[in-house]
Amino acid sequence: MGGAKNCPETPRQRMIGMMYLVLTAMLALNVSTDILNAFKQVDKSLHTTMETTEARSAIMMHDFRLDSIDNPEKNGPWYIKTLELRAATDSLYYYIQDFKYDIAVATDGQKTVDAQIKSDSAIITNPKDIRSLKGSDNRDVPSHYALPDGDKKPGLELKHRIEAYREYLIGLDTTRAQEFTLMFNTDTVTLEDGDKITWEESMFHDMPAGASLVLLTKLQNDIRNAENIMIQHLRRQTDAGDLRVNKLNAYVIPNSRYVIRGSKYSAQIILAAIDSTQTPEYYIEGQRINDNGIYEVTAAGIGTKKYSGWISYLNPASNQMERLPFESEYSVGEPAVTISNTEMTIMYRGYDNKFSISVPGVSNDKVRVSVSGASAHQQGGLWLIKPGDANQVTITVSAEIDGKMQSMGSQVYAVKPMPKPGASLKVGDNEYNGEKAIPRSALMSANSVVHASYGKDATLNLKFTVTSFKANINGMITSATGNKFTRDQMDRISKLKPGNQVVLTDIRVKGPDGKDMILSPIALTLN
Repeated sequence: MGGAKNCPETPRQRMIGMMYLVLTAMLALNVSTDILNAFKQVDKSLHTTMETTEARSAIMMHDFRLDSIDNPEKNGPWYIKTLELRAATDSLYYYIQDFKYDIAVATDGQKTVDAQIKSDSAIITNPKDIRSLKGSDNRDVPSHYALPDGDKKPGLELKHRIEAYREYLIGLDTTRAQEFTLMFNTDTVTLEDGDKITWEESMFHDMPAGASLVLLTKLQNDIRNAENIMIQHLRRQTDAGDLRVNKLNAYVIPNSRYVIRGSKYSAQIILAAIDSTQTPEYYIEGQRINDNGIYEVTAAGIGTKKYSGWISYLNPASNQMERLPFESEYSVGEPAVTISNTEMTIMYRGYDNKFSISVPGVSNDKVRVSVSGASAHQQGGLWLIKPGDANQVTITVSAEIDGKMQSMGSQVYAVKPMPKPGASLKVGDNEYNGEKAIPRSALMSANSVVHASYGKDATLNLKFTVTSFKANINGMITSATGNKFTRDQMDRISKLKPGNQVVLTDIRVKGPDGKDMILSPIALTLN
C-alpha cells in the first residue's frame, strides 16, 4: 500500500478509471434494445386483441338493444345493467388512457407525443392513444409520475379505481369472484429477497417507460375482456328466469281422450322438470307401471273413465322419496269419423283438394272412402279429391272394425271456382307488387320473374304458370313470353332513373285447373 502512495496515478489513468465507473453504471441501468422492441410487439398484440374484443362486444350490445326494444319488460332491465357496465368500463379504460398519455408526455415531451400519435392515425382514433415512445428506456418518469412524494399519487388512485371496478364486476356475478380477483389483483407484492412492495411500486418503480405502457395496455385489455364476459352473462340472465323451477307438477298426456270401444287408451305420464339422473316410479291405483310412464288399458263400456295415481321421485334437497299425486280421465264412445280438409274449408273445381281422412283407433289401411261428384285417389297418406262440374261433393267413410265394415259418417262440401291470384315481381325471397319502390339492381337481377300467387299469408297455396306479359318502360310497350324479361327489356330498364316506372300489363297465367286468365297490372317505381 505504501508503494501505491509513492506512485500517484497519472491524469490519463484517473480519466480511464472514471470512464470505467460511468460505463459500469450505464451497463447496470441499460435495457436491451431487443427487450424494448419486444415490449412494442406485445403492446401491438394487446391492442389487436382489444379491438377484436371490442368488436364482439359491440355486436352483442347491438343485438341486446334490439331484444330490449322487442321485449322491454323481460330484456329492458338487463340491457340497462349492460349500459351501466359499459359506462363503468369506459370510465376506467379512458382513465388509464390518460395515465399512459401523461407518462408519454413526461418522457418525450408534448410535441413529440402528439406528432407520434398523428403519425399513427391510420391505426388509432383516440387522440391520446399512444402506441410508441422514443424514450422507452427512461426509468425515472414512471416513478416520478405515478409515485410522487406529494399528496397527489396517480398510481394509488389507479389502484383504487381498479379495486372499485373489480368489486363492481363481482357484484354483477359472484360466481366469477375468484376469476376477477386474479384478473385485477392489486395485493402487495413479495420480492425474491422477501421484501414487500405495494402494487403501484411493482408497476412503476424503476420501470422503463415503455414497459409501464405495456403493463397499462394489458390492464386495458383485461378490462375489455371482463366487459365482454359480463355482457354475455347479463344477456344470459334474460332467460335465466325461464329455467328456474320452484314447483313440481305431475302431468298426464293422453294420445286421445276419446276411445272407440274395443281399442286401447294410451297416455304419457310425466314429471315436470324431471332430473335425468334418476328414474321416477309411476303408480296407477296403487299398482306400479312401467318406468317410461306409459299407461295403457283396453277400453270397455261407454262413458267417462277416471283414474288416479302418483309419481314417486327422489328429492335432491332432502334426499328423501316424495310423491306427486295426479288424476285424469278419458271418454269411451261409439265409432265416429274425422274428416278434415288440410288446405281449405271448401273445395275448388279442377284442383286436387288435399284431405286427411282417418278414423280414431282404426289403421288407415282399414279405412274406405267413397266420393260422389268428384274423382278421388290416395297419395302419400292424403286423399286427393278433384271436383268436376258438380256444385257439391259428398265424402262417405267406412272402416273395418273386428273384421266387419262399419259406416263412420259422411260430409258434404260446396264446390267453387278457383279464385284469381295476384301478380308480383319476385326477386329472391322478396316480392314487389307496386306497394313499395323497388331498387333498380333488384329489377335487373337475373332471378327477377313475374310471379302469380295468393300471397304469403294465403291459406290456399296453388301453383300458377305465367305464360306471357307486356312491359311499359318509359312509354315503350314490349312483350315477353314466359315469366322473365327479354334482353331488350333489360337494356331499357338499365337506363331508368329513380322515380321512373315499369308497368307490367296483360299478365297471362295458367292455373292448376288448366284454365287461362289475365291478372291485374303491376306498377313498379324505382328508388
